[in-house]
Amino acid sequence: MKPIKVGLLGMGTVGSGTFNVLKRNQGEILRRAGRGIEITMVADLDVARAKALVGEGVQVVADGREIIANPEIDIVIELIGGYGIAKALVLEAIAAGKHVVTANKALLAVHGTEIFAAAQAKGVMVAFEAAVAGGIPIIKALREGLTANSIQWVAGIINGTTNFILSEMRDKGLDFGVVLKEAQRLGYAEADPTFDIEGVDAAHKVTLMSAIAFGIPVQFDKAYVEGITQLGAADIKYAEQLGYRIKLLGITKRTAQGVELRVHPSLVPTQRLIANVEGAMNAVMVQGDAVGTTLYYGKGAGSEPTASAVIADLVDITRLHTADPLNRVPHLAFQPNAMSSLSVLPMSEVVTSYYLRLRVADQAGVLAKLTGLLAQADISIDAVLQREADQVSQAGENQTDVIILTHDTREGTLNAVLAEMQALPTVMAPIVRIRKEELN
Repeated sequence: MKPIKVGLLGMGTVGSGTFNVLKRNQGEILRRAGRGIEITMVADLDVARAKALVGEGVQVVADGREIIANPEIDIVIELIGGYGIAKALVLEAIAAGKHVVTANKALLAVHGTEIFAAAQAKGVMVAFEAAVAGGIPIIKALREGLTANSIQWVAGIINGTTNFILSEMRDKGLDFGVVLKEAQRLGYAEADPTFDIEGVDAAHKVTLMSAIAFGIPVQFDKAYVEGITQLGAADIKYAEQLGYRIKLLGITKRTAQGVELRVHPSLVPTQRLIANVEGAMNAVMVQGDAVGTTLYYGKGAGSEPTASAVIADLVDITRLHTADPLNRVPHLAFQPNAMSSLSVLPMSEVVTSYYLRLRVADQAGVLAKLTGLLAQADISIDAVLQREADQVSQAGENQTDVIILTHDTREGTLNAVLAEMQALPTVMAPIVRIRKEELN
């Protein structure tokens, strides 16, 4: 059979990795796919650089629309990123009857519903394994491998930059700002790291996993997103003393009231495997009713790990592109006419447990007042840690840290209690609140 012809939009880190891995492993890939897969056309604004990377025999152009207009191209790989020209080119490729492979989690998390509907109407596939957790085949696992299960929850470390920063903060006892500068120097963090450190990148990814796990439309705008910029070295140290590690988790969970969709720092018990995922590595836990807990671990970014996922999608499309569209795996695992109307819960309705750190005046009765406020709201306490007084205020009085771990409670209920606590004259600084996830 003649090879499948592929056009590549964007010859950056992942684009060059995809070209190199496909070329290096073409014999293995041919044996698996049943026919050759060739990148015959590349679009990149830096034509000279792209030509140097691909060599002879591959047409290089500056305008991606030339690839879409080429009738010989069967599959378009979009590795440009962002919501702008990438969205236009993906929709134009679909309209031209071409299958699409993309690593663009931001595009799909925000515009996925429109893109998948366009692909279904045209009878083409949009594959996006590389959009979530790089080289870890988590989309394939959720969409196909766990299809027998009612998925109960998914929780993942799905941003390598923030996991590297948190690992360094714990290892070296340094504050966030110092470690961020080091991460940028080493190339783990972008010059503008906002999407990573504020949790937006992780929210894009967990939005896609939530849609596949529960058969709901992609709803990035409903996600609760909180990053790691406010975390201090003190809280990482106290968490460790209590038997926890702090990780930035993307969490989605099915409840009787609706679907939770949230990204925030979380205390995770040290004995959980995911708590021991260090550096820039990624890991995703999935709980299914039949299978129990499964864990997927690996490199979540980088040239060749992400290329691994891109090429897996190319092979899938090569195997399936002649199949009746009705016999293909649906984009979001569930048949498009059988999507759930489960709503995404506002954060105030989420039920979980909490770590609270309060900077208080070292006086008799302070702890009793704090625990009394929690008791009035029916919030039960799991543990209390009170430190030795260590700081004299300007008024000459000693201050201390009180750490309280709660049992499960509704977030809205806790918010009301925290407002009362913060108003107490003996509470000397803003209260630190970090959610706690047992993941069992």
